[in-house]
Amino acid sequence: MNKIEIYRNFLKDSIRKAIDFRTTDQSKGLPAPPIEKPFDPDALRIKLPRPDQWMPHIDQTDLVSAMSGRRSRRKFRSAGLSMEELAFLLWATQGIRQPARAHFAYRIVPSAGARHSFETYLFAMRVDGLAQGLYRYLPIENELLWINEVEDMEKRLSRACLGQDFVSKGAATFVWAAVPYRMEWRYDLAAHRVILIDAGHVCQNLYLACEAIHAGACAVGAYDQEQLDELLQIDGADEFAVYLAPVGKI
Repeated sequence: MNKIEIYRNFLKDSIRKAIDFRTTDQSKGLPAPPIEKPFDPDALRIKLPRPDQWMPHIDQTDLVSAMSGRRSRRKFRSAGLSMEELAFLLWATQGIRQPARAHFAYRIVPSAGARHSFETYLFAMRVDGLAQGLYRYLPIENELLWINEVEDMEKRLSRACLGQDFVSKGAATFVWAAVPYRMEWRYDLAAHRVILIDAGHVCQNLYLACEAIHAGACAVGAYDQEQLDELLQIDGADEFAVYLAPVGKI
């Protein structure tokens, strides 16, 4: 089998026939991984506006208009995002729509087996009331976890994205990192294909939500894996970047 055939097969679901699902960690009774990566409770966290607080600030764009207006945008105005707008975009992409249970939560976006393997990182450039720097979204708490101030953030982010300067020219850049064991716990070797399918669900919601705040986004799948993981301060093995998108006013 040549390389083209190997990678085409990754797109198929044939792997499912070769897996004994009685041997997955879920079937063995092993505890499910947490739905949110743990954090230092003493770390700086910023409370985000709740849906009832941000909803009055969001245009009630109808779905047909949002779908027909959706474009990949690479040029942005210098205007920033409000905290209400940012909270809305985070809710639209990874927000929890029912109270979270111990090991799973129903979110705004679909996910295979409700496993939701992503952590959302945010490079904040111009968000009103938010210091520039790197954050992680905490969907259970509806908060942003401060990670650090990144020196030469725009330049380093562009470099990590192979010189695509527009990636750092918006008001904020969303990066989704996969924690693959959340999906592997249930699906074993069939996990990895559906993780990437789930990434598409998340980013499409970002595109559509941007239409309601007169903003644009551009999905990016080309980057230097090691540089981006290092910039996010993640290990690149049990957690690694899989997709990103800048967001800015248009």
